[in-house]
Amino acid sequence: MNKMKWQKPPLRQGAPGDYQTPPIALKPLFPFLKRNWLIWECACGKGYLVDEMRLRGYRVIGSDILTGQDFMHYIPEEFDCIITNPPYKLRNEFLSRCYELRKPFALLMPITTLETAKRQRLFRDFGIELICFDKRIEFEMPENKIGQAIWFGVAWFTNWLDIGKNLSFVRLNEDVIIRQKIV
Repeated sequence: MNKMKWQKPPLRQGAPGDYQTPPIALKPLFPFLKRNWLIWECACGKGYLVDEMRLRGYRVIGSDILTGQDFMHYIPEEFDCIITNPPYKLRNEFLSRCYELRKPFALLMPITTLETAKRQRLFRDFGIELICFDKRIEFEMPENKIGQAIWFGVAWFTNWLDIGKNLSFVRLNEDVIIRQKIV
């Protein structure tokens, strides 16, 4: 098995790639979260998602590399589910770690996360369910600008939440492709 190259996420708030997720992004997840779960927000940044889930009565623990708790190496004593918006440049590492921990998870990531053979192999081997939005999310940008929609679409990439709608990932074998002549 290939070892993944680990890259450090932003070490300070306001660094490029430090996008804070607005609480509205959680709305489509709530029907699938069990009230008795202890939810781990493992890249909590300023804590917007932690605060919103607690406000709605969920038990939540928040951690972040900024407070010395690196998701790649830290694990709380107890948790039932992971919900976070990971640093996008570390999406492979976060996905692999979530599958390794074998707990329900929801990672808010760009739709382009569906691309690449490496990630598709993870999805094929372990499964993935997506919750897509009908519009772009307005993140708080590193410059503290609020209300700017990012230029790319994002979705909740989930597993073991029993959403009930799956995606299929197939390998194309060129020997099997039938070439049709268009008349």
